[in-house]
Amino acid sequence: MGVLNTLEKSMPSFQKTSTFFATIVIPVELVVGIMVYKYILGDPSHFVDNNPLNHPLSGDILGMMYKGGDTVPVIITYFLVVLTFLIERIWTLKKARGNGNPAQFVVRVKMLISAHDIDTAIKECDLQQGSIASVIRAGLDKFQELENRKELDFDKKNLSLQKELEDAADMELPMLEKNIIILSTIASLSTLTGLLGTVIGMVKAFAALAHSGAPDALGLATGISEALMSTALGMITSMLAIIFYSYVTTRIDHIMYHTAEAGQMIVRTFNSSVE
Repeated sequence: MGVLNTLEKSMPSFQKTSTFFATIVIPVELVVGIMVYKYILGDPSHFVDNNPLNHPLSGDILGMMYKGGDTVPVIITYFLVVLTFLIERIWTLKKARGNGNPAQFVVRVKMLISAHDIDTAIKECDLQQGSIASVIRAGLDKFQELENRKELDFDKKNLSLQKELEDAADMELPMLEKNIIILSTIASLSTLTGLLGTVIGMVKAFAALAHSGAPDALGLATGISEALMSTALGMITSMLAIIFYSYVTTRIDHIMYHTAEAGQMIVRTFNSSVE
């Protein structure tokens, strides 16, 4: 129960609002994506004779994006969701790092633990806060508890301390990884959605050519280029999602590395003091 009490007390408010945020942000940004598609990309000023039914003006990217079809607002939504959750994860990870530099904090705590100054190390954790400090604080609390339990042998104490550290880390990791599955999912979905839009656009282009009764090379080329815009937008969104996903996971690995490093020092110091 020690780790549960410690982490519950140190749990920042942003963790409690994260689920609600994730629930409402996607439908809201779908509405925004539809409005952007209809009123910005579909503004008559982007088209010949100010008519969205006509071809886009030469070199008008926004008009070409509009002609990408009904999948474009979906891809715009993907793009907005990627940006939103990137910002949310960066903010969350910043909170998880705590106050100050995590690497310097770990060095200070390791020095205090090596000197067996556990009380001061706990105070450092209270000042630092964040995920790293929460895990270390749970380990230090268990450290002090086990030192006073003479009825347990060395092996049981060692296993109990290691389990406390593992449980504390396991409770922090889901918070750090929360919502990043959305980034990896969009990385795949955006490309597939773009391809779907292109296929639909190509079907429409060739169907119109078949009904016209005469080959129209210019019209066919224009229709194909507009259809390919959907794939281009999907691929751009996918690349951004992959880059952002890699960035976030690297930051998480960095935090967990420092946590594991300090945890090993706690276990080693405990073993040397008990043996």
